[in-house]
Amino acid sequence: MLIGVLVVAAFVMILNETIMSVALPPLMVDLDITASTAQWLTTGFMLTMAVVIPITGYLFERFTLRQVFIASMSVFSLGTLLAASAPGFEMLLAGRVTQAAGTAIMLPLLMTTVLRVVPAHKRGGMMGIISIVISVAPAIGPTISGIILDALDWRWMFWIVLPVALIAFAIGVVLVKNLTEPKKVPLDVLSVILSVFAFGGIVYGLSSIGHSAEESSIPVWVPLVVGVVALAVFVMRQLSRQKDGRALLDMRPFGYPVFSIGLSMVVVSMMAMFGALILLPLYLQNVRGLDTLETGLLMLPGGLAMGLLSPFVGRFYDRIGARPLVIPGAIVVSAALWLMTLLDAESPTPLIVCIHMMLMLGLASVMTPLMTSSLGAVPAELYSYGSAIFNTVQQLAGAAGTALFITVMTVTATSAASDGASELAANQDGIHMAFLCGGIVSLLAVVAAFFIRKPATTLAEAQ
Repeated sequence: MLIGVLVVAAFVMILNETIMSVALPPLMVDLDITASTAQWLTTGFMLTMAVVIPITGYLFERFTLRQVFIASMSVFSLGTLLAASAPGFEMLLAGRVTQAAGTAIMLPLLMTTVLRVVPAHKRGGMMGIISIVISVAPAIGPTISGIILDALDWRWMFWIVLPVALIAFAIGVVLVKNLTEPKKVPLDVLSVILSVFAFGGIVYGLSSIGHSAEESSIPVWVPLVVGVVALAVFVMRQLSRQKDGRALLDMRPFGYPVFSIGLSMVVVSMMAMFGALILLPLYLQNVRGLDTLETGLLMLPGGLAMGLLSPFVGRFYDRIGARPLVIPGAIVVSAALWLMTLLDAESPTPLIVCIHMMLMLGLASVMTPLMTSSLGAVPAELYSYGSAIFNTVQQLAGAAGTALFITVMTVTATSAASDGASELAANQDGIHMAFLCGGIVSLLAVVAAFFIRKPATTLAEAQ
């Protein structure tokens, strides 16, 4: 019952991560903003999660499960209200960031709870259900927004979500109980500040490349250098403070190869997933000329297929381990991205749907085994930190993938337009190059898949 409540709440929250992707073209017109500015409505959401999630390890130690749940749902509901009533881009972005802060707490809360209460030999099946939250909710976000936008104003994407969130909030207040006793632990404020500059600088730097093709007053290298330097200092600080248990984000999970290799594959998979989820709607609307409803409906079969397959993948993992699932899954994901490079203005609609379904099915075969094997490889006392690292890197990878794909598309399209290409041809060239970039990156995941292992069951778990 506890996990069920958390799954429903997390599903509603993560759904909002990509609900804006189909809405970007009409939003660009309504709010008079560029593509590289509009993508911050998605990138900003994921970036905020990447900044907030490292703090969740502290929150789980300092407060009760019930308190953390109430705080998470309260913040998310407030953000949804802000976005729904936003008169312009600035308030809409503020609402999205607030939503993300609440979501960032809920996701690791769900995963840490599962690790603590579900036996190791049953985790695959449970992680398959959680995969529906992490992977399928973002996948069907474009479909839901497309259906809403066909009949209503974009603000209704949030007005419709708000009562659902409040109902989940009310049920959770009644049902959510405490599993751990809170402890008075200090918050390392300097580490929090460093994480903001680290993750914010890197993703903002990637996005600034796209801005530089249009208008940008900040040199691209400045935020990138700030981000890389801050990340290095952040990591060194955590390594020095974890010896006596004072780290904001304990780095010891990286000492387990299964965790590190799995995490590297998650980075590539999330970059591919979120990059494709934001590019495909732009292709369907700007190149194929489809409306938001048609775009959303075309992306629905892939999301549903992923949702149907994920629980079965989890059960198969419990029986056969990770490698037999991850290797073919990574190959399918890579093949789908390479096939997307062939799409143009004349591509038949059934082919587009099949390629998208292929991508989603491949990701379903990859994500559940990676989550289960990676987090199961660390000892119980590091579960909260392993979950925080996993979710932080996952969201940062999604934000970086979104920024990278949009950047490549923008730079290529701008260059083609300056050479005299039509708007349609320029958009097609930009999207083609972005998918090509994704295909090249996906090859790294195929190589890493052969090094994945199922973690051994620890003595404590066996008892």
